[in-house]
Amino acid sequence: MSIHQKTARGPDRDSKPIVQLPDGVKHIRHVNWIGLKTLYLKEVRRFFKVQLQTIWAPAITTLLYLIIFTVALGAVKPTVLGVSFADFIAPGLIIMGMMQNAFANSSFSLLVGKIQGTIVDYLMPPLSNAEVLAALTAAAVTRAFMVGGTIWLAMAFWPDVNVTPVHFWAVLWFGLMGSMLLSLIGVMTSIWAEKFDHAAAVSNFVVAPAALLSGTFYSVDKLAPTFQAISHANPFFYVISGFRYGFIGSADSPVQFGALLLLTINIVLATICYALLRSGWKLRA
Repeated sequence: MSIHQKTARGPDRDSKPIVQLPDGVKHIRHVNWIGLKTLYLKEVRRFFKVQLQTIWAPAITTLLYLIIFTVALGAVKPTVLGVSFADFIAPGLIIMGMMQNAFANSSFSLLVGKIQGTIVDYLMPPLSNAEVLAALTAAAVTRAFMVGGTIWLAMAFWPDVNVTPVHFWAVLWFGLMGSMLLSLIGVMTSIWAEKFDHAAAVSNFVVAPAALLSGTFYSVDKLAPTFQAISHANPFFYVISGFRYGFIGSADSPVQFGALLLLTINIVLATICYALLRSGWKLRA
């Protein structure tokens, strides 16, 4: 198709040619930072408007786990990996709350658009598939860190619990990798699901069991060899073990191996999500 030219006359009656690019020619040849920022802020404001439900409620629910365990043990103070049981489970509870809320945020975005008929808001703007994926993932990670920060702040004031980071890099890295892992799984769920029951099924039968059986409340070294092998096949285990290492200085698994494994898994999941968005599977008629 040839380039069309139109003539417009301003107040001074001078002719000004307006060039209209043919269909398929990109007007934005690089990253659309304005559009990426706009979609990211839209997603953040969406969950922040109901912060009582999306940030504070999950933080309180997670804190109740710590209260129940510490109160139930009473005078009994067992040690795990050289620290008290409360210090052992506190980091696991923080990252578990972060991951679950990252999944909840990203699994809602595209799904609600499909159900309400507003999916065009994600498909029509001049954003590439990578930019849409980046914005959705970044918003979910933002919610995860807000929830994690709220839980950490509450635990910092809880008696007999030490949540002072020992290796801050591990806290940031495994917090980021864990949040991204669940964010990408949430995007895949949001693309696949056709109703809220589908997303709830993934949350109840995949995410929740994987999080609870990943060593949050116990040391994997105490399990039978068969269950140890099953735990080591669970990516959530490496997230919790590495995140806990950032607080207590010891872990159930090699920290460097877990860091590289999670990075590899996230790259693979991001590639799958990009391919799904590009294909338009269950998104475009």
